[in-house]
Amino acid sequence: MSLPEIIAGGGDVLLLCDHASNVVPEGIELGIPPELLDLHIAIDIGAEPLTRALAARLDAPAILATVSRLVIDLHREPEHPELIPTTSDGRVIPGNAVPDREERIERFHRPYHEALAALIERSRPRLLASIHSFTPRLESGGGARPWEVGILYNRDDRAARIAIELLRAEGLETGDNQPYSGKLLNATLNRHGEARGLPYIAVEVRNDLIADAAGVARWADILDRVITQTRNRVA
Repeated sequence: MSLPEIIAGGGDVLLLCDHASNVVPEGIELGIPPELLDLHIAIDIGAEPLTRALAARLDAPAILATVSRLVIDLHREPEHPELIPTTSDGRVIPGNAVPDREERIERFHRPYHEALAALIERSRPRLLASIHSFTPRLESGGGARPWEVGILYNRDDRAARIAIELLRAEGLETGDNQPYSGKLLNATLNRHGEARGLPYIAVEVRNDLIADAAGVARWADILDRVITQTRNRVA
């Protein structure tokens, strides 16, 4: 069993970072060059330091994944066909061709989601904020992704509408369910937000904007304001 990292906090926003890590635990061989673990296919670049910075500013409890999305994607349902990816953005992951699916679910996926559910019960947040990042352009094709930030949501758009308005008021090119739709992929927040009637936002920052300490600090300033105001305004 591999447990996520929990950051303690007394605030009423709970931060999530499903793709915080590029760690491949002992006993798992992905069969890829090590340098691929530094790319967006393995980790949400910049999301982990941004989550930590926001946790400090907001005095927010937070949960951070401790395993790479190439080992198992914690932001997928257990039955999802891409839970353990065999390809990602055109890269083949040969070690996942015949994965030990149930073992990985028990070792990584289930502990993460059980820990998140327990953290929600303890902290009783008014808002969930999931922190992700996206690549400006996929290697496997498609156009440039011009947004600086996107807010994703599924059916419950209470908090998302507020956050989009606030980000656009900051002069930022803000995607409304972009660069991909939360109506198609919202697994963690469907389970822990919508299922509880708990307001949430999924924040996607373009990863070149948070690839260094200066970028993380700038976006921590922005998102501190936006998350705080969203929490204060959401019904």
